[in-house]
Amino acid sequence: MGSRKKQMADAIKEEKKHIAFAKLNNCPTSPRKMRLVADLVRGQKAEMALNILRFSPKEASRRLEKLVLSAIANWQAKNEDASIEDADLFVKEIRVDGGAMLKRLRPAPQGRAHRIRKRSNHVTVVIGANNNTQA
Repeated sequence: MGSRKKQMADAIKEEKKHIAFAKLNNCPTSPRKMRLVADLVRGQKAEMALNILRFSPKEASRRLEKLVLSAIANWQAKNEDASIEDADLFVKEIRVDGGAMLKRLRPAPQGRAHRIRKRSNHVTVVIGANNNTQA
């Protein structure tokens, strides 16, 4: 491996130490409803995001709260020597993608049938630490 390539690889490894992620696959909520809740916490500090999700009346916020807690736990497992309070964690990225769709038929008038699409989604949460407070 060349010296430039090794320096770049080391820089990427150093950046990845400050982030952790969690994924939720095949969540039985439509992506549109989940995105409404995800937009509330995007870019927020971790404590603030958890408070927003805890007191949100939407059903999707419960699942997202568990996912953010999981991402924080993953960050803590990766950085055992650092404390969460000093790290100043925030929701760096949150993505909601469409998942598998269950297609069902519902009877309609005059012998017809309407298709019902039961949507699901995949959510990815990336938690990052502010490097400014640590240095």
